Amino acid sequence: QVQLVESGGGLAQPGGSLRLSCVASGSIFRIAAMGWYRQAPGKQRELVAAITSGGSTKYADSVKGRFTVSRVNAKNTVCLQMNSLEPEDTAVYYCHGEGGPYYGSWGQGTQVTVSS
Repeated sequence: QVQLVESGGGLAQPGGSLRLSCVASGSIFRIAAMGWYRQAPGKQRELVAAITSGGSTKYADSVKGRFTVSRVNAKNTVCLQMNSLEPEDTAVYYCHGEGGPYYGSWGQGTQVTVSS
């Protein structure tokens, strides 16, 4: 059974930074496209960033230039570096299998709160 486990959420001040990590089970992570989503209270879950197995990335317009998605295949890990955080970034962040062996799998989520 595929498992995705997020970590790294917490409280940050506006303008601050946080780094989220998602560790995937299994030995075929290197061929998986992965994504980060977020869901704020009362809002729909939305794609924040995604990365293909080859390292190509895409971002939501609202986070371009502030967030960076990356992966370390040797550690089965995909990361989301979040800089210049804004209160509007407050949400639960989820790791998601975008394609390949983890397609459709979700992590349990990690809370990010941006507040002074």
